[in-house]
Amino acid sequence: MGAGMTAYFRHPLRSVQRCSLIASFRRCGPSLAAAFVALMWLPSAVVADEPSGQEALAAAWDSDAGFDCTVLDGVAAPESPEGWFEFSLWANHCYIFHARAVRISSDGIRTLALSHEVVDGVEREVAQFLDGPPRVFERRGSIGRGGWAEEGSEVPASPTAIMTHLSDHYRLRLDGEERIAGRYAVRLDIEPLDSMRYGHRLWLDRATALPLKQLLLDDSGRVLETFQITDLERARLHDGHVRLDKLRQAPPDPWMPGWLPPGYAPQPVSTRSSVHDDAVGHRLFSDGLSSLSLFVEPLDADGQVLSPGMHRLGISYAAVRHADIGGQTMQIVAMGELPPQVLLQIAEQVEWRPERVAVDDDDVAQEPPP
Repeated sequence: MGAGMTAYFRHPLRSVQRCSLIASFRRCGPSLAAAFVALMWLPSAVVADEPSGQEALAAAWDSDAGFDCTVLDGVAAPESPEGWFEFSLWANHCYIFHARAVRISSDGIRTLALSHEVVDGVEREVAQFLDGPPRVFERRGSIGRGGWAEEGSEVPASPTAIMTHLSDHYRLRLDGEERIAGRYAVRLDIEPLDSMRYGHRLWLDRATALPLKQLLLDDSGRVLETFQITDLERARLHDGHVRLDKLRQAPPDPWMPGWLPPGYAPQPVSTRSSVHDDAVGHRLFSDGLSSLSLFVEPLDADGQVLSPGMHRLGISYAAVRHADIGGQTMQIVAMGELPPQVLLQIAEQVEWRPERVAVDDDDVAQEPPP
């Protein structure tokens, strides 16, 4: 969303996948950055002297204190599709709730219990499958940043960064109202402006802006997945701040993608995992609505080898390539909820840049001893 459960509870706001390469192919639990984990309260009445949403939200966060959730209780209700979406980006982090949901896709129907809370400015999200094998996923975290930090620079919060370029790649449109889960909802259509990403359709609760239902649509308009809240209870606004993630500098990887779809930016999230060692490089990229993971690791006798080509993982795809990079045979995997031809092109154009590591080593050598 880095960034949000990308395989099961997709939220266009914060979709981030942090699984290791091999574990991902075994359908490991994606991070809890889900559309319907975001419960949102917006005022039902608007008075003339209320501040505009953009002005209030722009003044509601800073790097030290985080985002002040109470501002959501005093701004004008949105009128434009962009306004509804921006409210949901922020409110996603601020509501404490319990809910039940259902997910329908090509690999079956699953029901879930979801919860979200904020304690001391830190979010905690839990999702529990109610049928099939018992599985529980939990995530603790904060509001992400819009990119890697450079020395002396300020990096905006992720919602602010998303809104700066969203209209370059998607067309947002309000399309009437419907009744979903016993509540009146505003329909928001999100149409990609090219063939390199999928479309979305959201039904946002008229009273709260909660996404009650979401469809993921392929490039022909076919529904790939439906996710819907069936019961929403005990939702309340957090009376305080939610922390912003710390500033992170880009790691000195000796490789980088030679091509990415327009609008996909690197996400400043930690991708280290106990499942793999430091030889496995993993980076995350997002356009604000969808994300992709890129893995690069040495191909040797001790590692697990994946067959080159295209793999389907539920509604996601993974493009696998073996290539000689930097004098060593490497296994490259590009995976995410993108058209398969896009993932193949990304995997085929990974570049080796060893000078990036050399520069970082020089910087470390010049640092004075503690």
